[in-house]
Amino acid sequence: MLAKRIIPCLDIKNGQTVKGTNFVNLREAGDPVELGQLYSDQGADELVYLDITASHEGRKTFTDLVKRIAACINIPFTVGGGIHELSDVERLLGAGADKVSVNSSAIRNPQLIDDIARHFGSQVCVVAIDARQTSEGWKCYLNGGRIETDKTLFDWAHEANERGAGEILFTSMNHDGVKNGYANEALATLSDKLTIPIIASGGAGNKQHFKDAFEIGKADAALAASVFHFGEIPIPELKAYLHAEGINVRI
Repeated sequence: MLAKRIIPCLDIKNGQTVKGTNFVNLREAGDPVELGQLYSDQGADELVYLDITASHEGRKTFTDLVKRIAACINIPFTVGGGIHELSDVERLLGAGADKVSVNSSAIRNPQLIDDIARHFGSQVCVVAIDARQTSEGWKCYLNGGRIETDKTLFDWAHEANERGAGEILFTSMNHDGVKNGYANEALATLSDKLTIPIIASGGAGNKQHFKDAFEIGKADAALAASVFHFGEIPIPELKAYLHAEGINVRI
C-alpha cells in the first residue's frame, strides 16, 4: 500500500506566506523559501505553493520565487495560481516545480486539464477544488472562494478525473482554518467515486484529524497550513503518531 502523504500548504501573497480562516482574515506566516526548507528537513512528503492573488503582473515574481524554492528543497512541490494556458505550466515546470495546480481556470475551461495531461503527463496536473456545503449540496467556487458556480463537487471531480487529472486537491471551505477536522464524509465519497488520489484540505487542528482523514475519509494525502506554520503540530511528531496508530507513512 502506498504511504499516506503529509503536505504543508503555503499560500503566497506579495512574496510572503499567509494564512486565513474560511478564506479570509489573512495573517503573515513567514518566508516561503525558509518555511519550505524547514518542512523539507522535517520530513514533509511534498509541498504546495499557491499564489492566492495571482495576477498577470505578479507572474514573474512568482516564477522567480519558484526558482528559489527549487534551489533550496529536495522534495516534490506543486505550484498554483494564475495558470491559464500551457505556456504558464511550461514556465513553472521550467522554474523547477514538479506539478501544477489548476482551479478556477479549469472550471472556466475544462479542456485545460486534457491539454496539461496530454502535453506534460497526468502526474503533473493537480485539479484543486474549493467547495462549500450548502443546502443544495457541495457547490464549487471560483476565484479563491469568492464566486459560486453551478458545478457540484462530485460531478466536477469525476469530470476532472476523466479528463486526465493526476490528483484532486479538495478544500472544504466550511472547514478551512476552523480546526475541527476534515470533511471526511465528502472525502470518502470522492475516494469511492474516483480512480485517482485525493488530497484532503481544510480543517486540521490536531493529530487525530489527520488519522481520521486517512481512515474515515480514505484520503491519500492530507494538506494543512496553520498548524504547521505556527508550530502547533511538528511534522516529525505527527508522523510518529500516525505510524504508532498503524497509518503507513514515510518516517
